[in-house]
Amino acid sequence: MRITTLAGGVGGARFLRGLVRHLDDALPAEPHEPGQDPARPEITVIGNTGDDITLYGLRVCPDLDTVMYTLGGGIHEGQGWGRDGETHVVQEELAAYGVEPQWFGMGDRDIATHVARTRWLGQGLSLSEVTSRLGDRWGLPRQGVRLLPMTDDPVETHVVVEDQDAEGGQRAMHFQEWWVRHQAALPAERFVVAGMDRARPAPGVLEAIRTADLVILPPSNPVVSIGIILTVPGVRDALRGTRAPVVGVSPVIGGRPVRGHADACLAALGLPTTADAVAGLYADFLDGWLVDDADEGASDLLRRHRGLVVEHRPLMMSDVPTATVIAGAALDLGRRLQRA
Repeated sequence: MRITTLAGGVGGARFLRGLVRHLDDALPAEPHEPGQDPARPEITVIGNTGDDITLYGLRVCPDLDTVMYTLGGGIHEGQGWGRDGETHVVQEELAAYGVEPQWFGMGDRDIATHVARTRWLGQGLSLSEVTSRLGDRWGLPRQGVRLLPMTDDPVETHVVVEDQDAEGGQRAMHFQEWWVRHQAALPAERFVVAGMDRARPAPGVLEAIRTADLVILPPSNPVVSIGIILTVPGVRDALRGTRAPVVGVSPVIGGRPVRGHADACLAALGLPTTADAVAGLYADFLDGWLVDDADEGASDLLRRHRGLVVEHRPLMMSDVPTATVIAGAALDLGRRLQRA
C-alpha cells in the first residue's frame, strides 16, 4: 500500500507518528522468510517548505525538521517542535554579541541540523538530497517513510499586514516573524509566497500523488502549510487527477484550531474557523473528511453541499495512542472509499 500525505509541522508530524504506529501494529507478528518484506506500507510525506528561512547564515526548514524529529524520537514533546534535551549556549552567545534576530530561538542540537543542511546545499546538493540524508539519521527509511520537500527551489511565505507608517499603508514580513515574534496577532491582509513563480515540484512529488493508493491530508494548517503545498505548480492538478481517494482530517474542533493560529490564517481569506470552511479549501479533490464529534452538526451540511463522505469522531491528538487511533480512522475511511 502506498500512502501519500501532505504535511506541515506539529499537527502533521504527530499524525504521521500515529500513522506509523498504527501500521506497525497491523504488520504480521509471525516471522517471515529471510529476504521477504512483510508488506510494509510505503509512506511518502510531501513537506511544506514555505516556512523556510535563513537565519545567521543557516538555512532552516522548520516543518521538515519537525517531521524528522517527531518520527525519529528526538522532538521536544512539550513544545511539539525543536529538540528534546536541548541547550542554548550558541543562542546565548549570539545575544551577547548583539546578533539579531533573537525572537527565533534555536537550540544547539537544532543548529547542528541547520549547519549540516547549509553545508550540503552549499556543496551543490538539492534540498531533496539533503532531506534524504537528514532523514536517514532519524531512521525514516526503517519506518517506511520517505520525506520530500514540496519543491527544491527556495520559496518563502510572507505576510502582508497593515502599517500606517509604510507607503500604501501596508508592509510585508516573513511568515516566521509574523508567527513566532508577533504570535499572529497582527491581522494578516494576505499571504504571498516569494519564489513560487519559479518553483517546480521536487522530484517524486507528483508521482507520489498520482501513483498513491491513498492520499491523506493530516490536521495541518490549511492555509500556510497544506495551502502552500497546493500552490506548487502541478500539485493541485495531480490531486484532482489521482485515482486514489483523498481523505482529510479537520484541523478545527468546535470552531477553534487544534493548535497554532489557523484561525488568524483563515480570517485573512475571509473564512470562518469551521470544519466546513476548511473542507471548502479542498473541495475540488477531497473525497472523505474526518471531523470531530463537536462538529457533528456540520456533517449533514458538508455531505449535501460538498458531496463528501463525512465521519465524526474525537480528533484531539492528546498523546501517541490517540493519534494512532485517529490515523487508523483515516485509513479505514480511505479503504472504504477505495472499495466504493
